[in-house]
Amino acid sequence: MSLLGKKAFYITTPIYYVNDVPHIGHAYTTIAADTMARYKRMRGYDVMFATGTDEHGQKIQQAAEAKGLTPQQLVDQVVVNFKNLWTKLDITNTDFIRTTEPRHLKVVKYIFEKLLKQGDIYKGTYEGWYCVPCETYFTESQLGEEKVCPDCKRPLQRMTEESYFFRMSKYEKPLLEYYEKNPDAILPRTRYNETVSFIKGGLKDQSISRTSISWGVPLPGDEKHVIYVWFDALINYLTVCGYPDNEELVRRFWPTVNHIMAKDIIRFHCVVWPAMLLALGLEPPARVFSHGWWTVEGEKMSKSKGNVVDPFEMVDLYGVDPFRYFLLREVPFGLDGDFSEKALVGRINSDLANDLGNLLNRTMQMINNFTEGKIPEQGALEDVDLQVKNLAEETMQAYLKHMDVYAFDEALKALWTLVRRGNKYIDETMPWKLGKEKNITRLGTVLYTLEEVLRLVGLLLSPFMPETSRRIWSQLGVEGDPSKCSIDDFNWGQRESGTEVGKKEVLFPRIDMKKWEEEKAKRDASKNLEPDPGEHEEQITIDDFKKVELRVAKIVSVEPVPKADKLYKLDLDLGYERRTIVSGIREAYTEEELKGKKIIVICNLKPAKLRGVVSNGMLLAAETPDGKGIALLTVDSDIKLGSRVH
Repeated sequence: MSLLGKKAFYITTPIYYVNDVPHIGHAYTTIAADTMARYKRMRGYDVMFATGTDEHGQKIQQAAEAKGLTPQQLVDQVVVNFKNLWTKLDITNTDFIRTTEPRHLKVVKYIFEKLLKQGDIYKGTYEGWYCVPCETYFTESQLGEEKVCPDCKRPLQRMTEESYFFRMSKYEKPLLEYYEKNPDAILPRTRYNETVSFIKGGLKDQSISRTSISWGVPLPGDEKHVIYVWFDALINYLTVCGYPDNEELVRRFWPTVNHIMAKDIIRFHCVVWPAMLLALGLEPPARVFSHGWWTVEGEKMSKSKGNVVDPFEMVDLYGVDPFRYFLLREVPFGLDGDFSEKALVGRINSDLANDLGNLLNRTMQMINNFTEGKIPEQGALEDVDLQVKNLAEETMQAYLKHMDVYAFDEALKALWTLVRRGNKYIDETMPWKLGKEKNITRLGTVLYTLEEVLRLVGLLLSPFMPETSRRIWSQLGVEGDPSKCSIDDFNWGQRESGTEVGKKEVLFPRIDMKKWEEEKAKRDASKNLEPDPGEHEEQITIDDFKKVELRVAKIVSVEPVPKADKLYKLDLDLGYERRTIVSGIREAYTEEELKGKKIIVICNLKPAKLRGVVSNGMLLAAETPDGKGIALLTVDSDIKLGSRVH
């Protein structure tokens, strides 16, 4: 089929900000987009798939200065990490755009001048609350009394500067009308509701230039301004699509654009960006799908904790396809998820080795043993065969339904229902018994059924695990690459009997958990856990700090807590009262070392029972990143017990 006869589909990741190395969040978004792009190709679509990097803005300028580099030198270095990762993850993007490319600068300037000329951009003065890390202004109505950024929770700065504005308020009503007519334009539904509610609260004109920084697109005709990084970055999707020069490409692909991103940037993509498009006379995105965030074993990712998931490392340890499978199977797309390396290993052992690998291994073994390594003839189908065939047809329909709405985990669940049914079918039909009994006709039907199950599984698994699907088909002796085949052309019973199968091999070796735990412990111990000096907890106000009652106390007596290797029961003298606390410092201090020390204690902490002892407070101590070194906070003069610490 020629491209002109194919349906078009345009999918994008956000362009990633290059102020850090790529992490699991970048990998997750890009793998999801790649999976959808592969799926659409296998449904007969002409696919444009774009990703790239956002390389302007204040954070890049500051990071470059800190490293003694120019901003261009910094982004040229960091962009390589992203390109290398996409190669490693088997990403099939058709374009990789950098916002520092001449083609993009040209489009940004064209759009700015067009909107300025038609009155949708004007010059004024902006006074408001500005978040430097997010490079975003916020209105009073978006903030509470504490004046912190709604996104990153850091304190905001009051700033006044000359600025050019995009007349976003003009597009409030057209934007609402568009979303009312297209309720699936934003998924999941919770994000749609949030966006519509925000728009109904009233749209303000958007500041789109800065005079306080120099690293950005110079504003045409007024070069003391640079164009605001978000205004610049969003335009990348049109640059990739050939706007404004290639009208044919824009007409073909733009109406189909699907943006995939994390939930923290949907306001730009669902409010600012579609308003810009309406001003340009273009349709807003056909769909914006926002997924959730990843924690790591229940905790926020943090360099100081040493728990940032490195996609390069995960692929080196476990392979590309298992990593891709885990990310899209573990969590419903759209919800927050928790990454656990142990859970990844669990999926490899259960889903991939036990279920899929076992089904392929058993089937290949029996084809080699009983039919001389050739596809057997299919005889009359019995009820149990028809059950499997019917389930295969149901699996196909469920898979297509779920994939069309980005329900990747549900599509994989449907596929694994068929995989597990295949293993059960082997147990029910006992092909080895049929072989011994020389029941060749019945044996042929059973093995043919199993082969067709695996052929379908290999086909439908291709968008998620492209290399695995090729290996499945290769072992079955199916010609071609599943990713180049049409899902809609699959028909049960297409294999010719007598076709030779390929070489049998183990698809996924089981991972020995005991050995894995030992190796992981060594890896964790070898990692550099020095804290990032620039990384901090969420900032608080002085009023928040005043709520914590800190006082000087003296340790009067110390007792080990029974059946608790790390806990001491400490009796404290606060001058005005005595109280007991329980603390996990037994491995760091002897009883004699603690007696008589003057320490700092939180006195207004709610009491808690630890190993049967009520602890009424908490002492303060500094701890090394690995948790092995502890130093109590003490006072360096003979201050009165019970004195407040400010």
